[in-house]
Amino acid sequence: MSSIITNVSAMTALRSLSATNASLEKTQARVSTGLRVASAEDNAGYWSIATTMRSDKSALSTVKDALGLGAATIDVAYTATNSAIEVAKEIKNKLVAARQPGVDRTKFQSEITELQNQLSSIGESAVFSGQNWLSVDSSAAGYNASKSIVASFTRTNGAVTIGTISINTANVKLYDASATAVGIVDGLRDATGAISGTGTFSVATLTISALTDSTTDLTTLEGYIKGADAAISEMTSSAATLGSAKTRVNLQKDFVGALSDAIDRGIGSLVDADMTEESTKLQALQVQQQLAVQALSIANQSAQSILSLFR
Repeated sequence: MSSIITNVSAMTALRSLSATNASLEKTQARVSTGLRVASAEDNAGYWSIATTMRSDKSALSTVKDALGLGAATIDVAYTATNSAIEVAKEIKNKLVAARQPGVDRTKFQSEITELQNQLSSIGESAVFSGQNWLSVDSSAAGYNASKSIVASFTRTNGAVTIGTISINTANVKLYDASATAVGIVDGLRDATGAISGTGTFSVATLTISALTDSTTDLTTLEGYIKGADAAISEMTSSAATLGSAKTRVNLQKDFVGALSDAIDRGIGSLVDADMTEESTKLQALQVQQQLAVQALSIANQSAQSILSLFR
């Protein structure tokens, strides 16, 4: 039956055109954004997972920055310790030279004093981001010899955990202003060169100006040499500790970077659009749209033929 009130063909063509336009709009949005799931209405589950993973990736980026800051802090302490070792070697050399009977130890002391001042300068200058691990005051409020560096961010069953790398700087410090603790350089040493409660000299303050060639004074000078050598050994151990910590931090930094890339790939697999597929769909839908418009035009024109029946 032909009707001028209800045009079934036009209604069918219009539905087809509307469906095609909706699909075309969705495909164009995917091509424009590069995302298959751009909002919760596209796929609530995938969108929720991707949003959480993006948040975690942002946290990992901050962790990577924290590791970089930690590595730089360790590097400053490590570099300063290496410099202190070289200065301590020079002090030891001067003491060995001063052991020779008949030399003017006052002149050697003037050189040693400058080297001691240099050690103090190294300890005070080893600062990065407000932290100094080599010259400390362990009696100060809030002091903690165990330094923590943020190293990881993990989410397990919704629970967030922050991982850290701990570095014990108790045996790394060169100076300690506390009355009850000492560092490698300012610690009082005994005749064997070891830091002890019966110590009488430190590498930071020893003086040889008044020493003579007497047996007692030469024994004292030999104790100074042993003390300087022990300090060099202790600083070498602390440099090794710092070097190992720096290696650990750098490895963790590389891992966090790789983990962040893996999360990016995971997010992409969930929400990214396949541009090859979408471009193919776009072309097909554009053709369908043109055909639907043509079909609707034909359906609308078919009602005009009814007029010929009344002529």
